[in-house]
Amino acid sequence: MSSPSEQTLLITGANGYVALHIISEALTRGYNVRGTVRSASSASKVLPVFASHGPRFSVVVVPDLTNKDLYAPAFADTPAPVTGVINVAAPFSLKVDDPVTELLDPAVESAVTVLEATRKFGPNVRRIVNTSSFACIVDLSKGYRPGYTYTEKDWNPMTHEEAATADNASAYCASKALAEKAMWNWVDKEKPPFSLTAIQPPWIFGPHLTPIRDVSHLNESSEAMWRLVDAKEVPAIDFAGFADVRVVAKAHLAAFERDEAAGERFLCGQDFDYQTAVDVLRETMPQLRDRLPVGTPGAGKTQDIYHLDGSKAERILGIKYTPLEITLKDSFEQLLAAEA
Repeated sequence: MSSPSEQTLLITGANGYVALHIISEALTRGYNVRGTVRSASSASKVLPVFASHGPRFSVVVVPDLTNKDLYAPAFADTPAPVTGVINVAAPFSLKVDDPVTELLDPAVESAVTVLEATRKFGPNVRRIVNTSSFACIVDLSKGYRPGYTYTEKDWNPMTHEEAATADNASAYCASKALAEKAMWNWVDKEKPPFSLTAIQPPWIFGPHLTPIRDVSHLNESSEAMWRLVDAKEVPAIDFAGFADVRVVAKAHLAAFERDEAAGERFLCGQDFDYQTAVDVLRETMPQLRDRLPVGTPGAGKTQDIYHLDGSKAERILGIKYTPLEITLKDSFEQLLAAEA
């Protein structure tokens, strides 16, 4: 295989929290990177972040992720052939009025469109790595499911019809699962010249690559962490798993580079609960101690709830999970600086 400097990676949703870390990791490894965003204003914010890499990093606007022909410029005029696509762009908001038109349909259509666009415009692409989610794996109808351990063999079973009338969180989880299933079905049916790999992280925590300007406008996962500050009580568990954003970025690159990752799903994460997060923060960040709920210290370790088995990603992708205390410390130092 040619060296990274002789390849370009196309990374969609380039202005996003996770995508910025993936771009940084790819550039550090020597790849050329072409990012896609949905607007010129987003492009103007992303370009300066990686300005030191010169022509090795570029951005194009793809305003509609469900129109494959709009992807043509994304594959054109790159410093080296596009050999991989890392598809991070996807609708992610739990604040929607109509889950069908705002979550379910766009998620499925955009997922299939990136496959079709790659087949049409990316003759040198050998793999697409899709940023999927633990939401594709977890069965919300089973609740906390004591004693169960989720792996890549599990699928969220919610149908489109069920999701259409579900609450927003359930509809979001279903949208991720339906989109990923649509991608695997397309690859199975169309037999394209490239392979597909899916990375499935749960909550993604950790520092932002760029400074946080305003703690009242955070991405969903950072907001979930920041809500712990000045909270009256420790929140109930929503997703009992997390991964450090820097580990998730490394997993994406390894999923592209390693032959044995082709055609595989990777649950990329470890167990998580808010009580343990609060315990860790109270211990490692004394300046936060008086602003955090106490709850029942230590109870998170004994709570009867499902577990995550992220060992396949460790084994095949070669990643090492970051301890929660390091992830939280790095996150909250940045959040507190933004608040100040």
